[in-house]
Amino acid sequence: MRRKHEVIQRTPNSVVLQDVRRVYGRGSNAVVALDGISISFERGTFTAVMGPSGSGKSTFLHCAAGLDRPTSGSVLIDDQPLAGLGERQLTELRRERIGFVFQSFNLLPALTVWQNVTLPQELDGRRPNRAAVREVLDRVGLGDRSKNRPGELSGGQQQRVAIARALVARPAVIFADEPTGALDTQTAADVLELLREPVRTQGQTVVMVTHDPVAASYADQVVFLADGILAGSLHSPTADQVAAQMTHLGKRSACTHNGNRSALAGNAKVAAR
Repeated sequence: MRRKHEVIQRTPNSVVLQDVRRVYGRGSNAVVALDGISISFERGTFTAVMGPSGSGKSTFLHCAAGLDRPTSGSVLIDDQPLAGLGERQLTELRRERIGFVFQSFNLLPALTVWQNVTLPQELDGRRPNRAAVREVLDRVGLGDRSKNRPGELSGGQQQRVAIARALVARPAVIFADEPTGALDTQTAADVLELLREPVRTQGQTVVMVTHDPVAASYADQVVFLADGILAGSLHSPTADQVAAQMTHLGKRSACTHNGNRSALAGNAKVAAR
């Protein structure tokens, strides 16, 4: 990782993937989850990533966030190439420059709201800025809940804690994996507004995987995946536009899979002769 005193010219992109492939297994058992993905996410943008089941969304998010290593290709986070970094360096980079928001919240039940929010900084050996923590908790509507534990909060409030934890260190990029999947409609809308706010005011980047067209409509753009490749995008999307594209991709994916099954069946018949 670069030394702190080095002066680096920042590029316009927070996240860059170049020809990323991720293959699980080998030989005839190999499964190609990502097949040559090249895409950049500019600073100060909110992007939703969508696709049918099995399209590679989760693998895409994990590779982009440094949680999984691509089989080939390169990933850069805030101008830092991930290739060649050891596990300790990757962990440090994630703590310093990446925020995470997951559907399952990932809060420690024995810790208070305040302690959950400041935990990444504590683990990194940094003293939390108390004023900054209070400001973030106020922004997510939990200023009066800092001493509560997760079990004393609703699902929506727990997700707000997770968002506060992601925001407090002002990371270059926030990766969100189905952040509204376990929430009711109104609470989901509130959470999506909270994710949009740092994009507008802090110039942070948000990349969100979702299956919900309404959630995707909060983003500046939607990127679609199908069978491990990029399959189009929409800018300033509406929920109806997203739903229509997802229906189209679902039909295309079904045809592809049916075709593959037919080909396999045909090969089996030939082999049996």
